[in-house]
Amino acid sequence: MISARPLHADEPAPGSDQQSGHGLRADAERNRGRILAAARRLFAREGLGVSMAAVAREAGVGKATLSRRFATREDLITAVFADRMDAYATAVADALADPDPWHGFVDYVQAVCAMQAADRGFADVLTMTFPTAKALEVRRAQAYGDFLELITRAKATGHLREDFTDRDLPILLMANAGVIAATGDTAPDAWRRLVGHMLRSYATPGAPLPPLPDAPHPRALYRAMIRLTRPGPPDQR
Repeated sequence: MISARPLHADEPAPGSDQQSGHGLRADAERNRGRILAAARRLFAREGLGVSMAAVAREAGVGKATLSRRFATREDLITAVFADRMDAYATAVADALADPDPWHGFVDYVQAVCAMQAADRGFADVLTMTFPTAKALEVRRAQAYGDFLELITRAKATGHLREDFTDRDLPILLMANAGVIAATGDTAPDAWRRLVGHMLRSYATPGAPLPPLPDAPHPRALYRAMIRLTRPGPPDQR
């Protein structure tokens, strides 16, 4: 008798050629990608408290498949955020390695904002904590400590204002996120102008700075402003 139990998207039909080794590996990679994409969406909307069952439903896979790929919530959170955390930690390490701490600081701020422009979820690693993902939290704490050291060194050069604090970076990232979301494809480099102005606000008089990027073309900026006045999510305008 044929079972009436519906198959999940990740389950090949009995006897199908997907049960070959190559097919299983391909299925496993597709399932992993679907799970990570679903987890990113849910974490962004609802936070890290989302249940594993909710992730499985969002990804269209069975609970058993999710458990095979990610045995614990910590494993899933680490997989979702690890690449972003590594990129952030590398940016800080590169800045600390610069023999000129002020130059390293400027490059770091530009690099982090560029990462945010390329991946709007990147700022999560700077604004979230990961109490259940110990390896990820250790990495985040280490990168944060390196950022504090970078600030101290940059101030010692006399080029970074003494009243700059580590809290100014999340403020910049929130402002940058707004510019990126508003300008979209109409003025995709507008964020560079914002970062250029912010670096000037962080610098002491006479500090060496890269040239200020050009302002967006008036027509492109006008189109971005029109987008903001239209109802609906930005990606549907």
